[in-house]
Amino acid sequence: MEIRDPVHGSIQILDEEIPIISDNFFQRLRNIKQLGFSEYVFPGATHTRFLHSIGVMHIGTNVFDKLFSERLQQPEIIRLKETFKLACLLHDIGHAPLSHATESVMPSLEELNIPSRFLSERDKIVSRQASHEDYTIKSIVDSSFTKSFKQVEDKFGIDRNCIADLIVGSTPDPSYFTVDGVNFFPVLHQLVSSELDCDRMDYLLRDSYFCGVSYGSYDLDWLIDNLEYCEIDGSAYLAMNERAVVTFDDFLLSRFHMFLMVYFHYRSVCLEQLLMKYFKTSEHEYKIPADIEEYLKHDDHYLMKVMRNSENEYAQAIVKNNIPQKIFESFNEEQLKTLKVVEKYLKAENIEYIRCSSAGRLSKYYTSDSNTKQYSMKVLRDVLGSDGPTYSNIDQATDLFHKFSKTHSVNRLHCSLDNLSEEQLKNIMALVHSKG
Repeated sequence: MEIRDPVHGSIQILDEEIPIISDNFFQRLRNIKQLGFSEYVFPGATHTRFLHSIGVMHIGTNVFDKLFSERLQQPEIIRLKETFKLACLLHDIGHAPLSHATESVMPSLEELNIPSRFLSERDKIVSRQASHEDYTIKSIVDSSFTKSFKQVEDKFGIDRNCIADLIVGSTPDPSYFTVDGVNFFPVLHQLVSSELDCDRMDYLLRDSYFCGVSYGSYDLDWLIDNLEYCEIDGSAYLAMNERAVVTFDDFLLSRFHMFLMVYFHYRSVCLEQLLMKYFKTSEHEYKIPADIEEYLKHDDHYLMKVMRNSENEYAQAIVKNNIPQKIFESFNEEQLKTLKVVEKYLKAENIEYIRCSSAGRLSKYYTSDSNTKQYSMKVLRDVLGSDGPTYSNIDQATDLFHKFSKTHSVNRLHCSLDNLSEEQLKNIMALVHSKG
């Protein structure tokens, strides 16, 4: 089967993969918009996670073929390729409607009852709220969706649990990913989820295209052409040739600019906060079910219908795209001081407000996630007189990660001014124009 994609052109789908794409679990993604509320700002941003997921698999196929170009006929490599392709395709299969904010009304992980293989030691002791990743795992390994894998299992000998492992980032079965003594799990997981993964490679170009902006453009072909893997202590890790570091910087800049101009647009982010307020003030109107089969009904249209029929003020504000006014925005430490003074006044006056912050949103690289640190991408360079290429961690070749995290924090305050007294409005205006 061939799919015509406006971003990548022709995408080939294997006959054995058609039952997976045709299944209701994957078809549900047709009704989950990639950018949630961004459509309210960029009317062209109606593209869905359905086509994005296919695009991620397409890029993943091209990257895999580059990394294993001389071994593509090897049976073990063919099995790994299909496992990896399906991890790329299904990475978003459990995504919740409209926004990540919807995860706040998901059930406990215990109620979802995913197989213990995918539970951390802490999860086995202390129950937490389920996430969309948990729904992804449940869909792949423990639902009616599993019947659609029969053809790929029969032809390629894949294990659905190992598809899920690549998405989770750990595996109890490294032998499945080991070929000729090398464990390829780290590099394949990095390509599913890391600072340079196939997900980001697709959505930057796709979101830029459908939003009608140019911020997400970068040289995808050159980036892929310069990707490699390096072996360290019997495991393979993602690496790039040093000549592509500037292109990687361009990729990071594209992501940063898309973040500021699209993903963190004040209107769409404020709508997400209104959605959170709706969930908190109408606990019985909408809940994500623990039954994975029942979850199939829950897409953007389902949730929007619930809110259209609701009398909740926040639900109606979302439906009407009516957000409280943005009263202050900070981009540096000095402005942040002023924002905190304004926020303190709003609290003291018991005035309802919304604060939006970019902290923690821009990059996984800033987190303490163990998998991210363990699988840090490498940069390879040829040094005259050495026995072979040398490698270093990517953060030794570019400091854009840290520059972004420290100097480009954005914070906003939103507040409805309609119900304020003249004195309150006057005081807020005075504080906004003060220097903190």
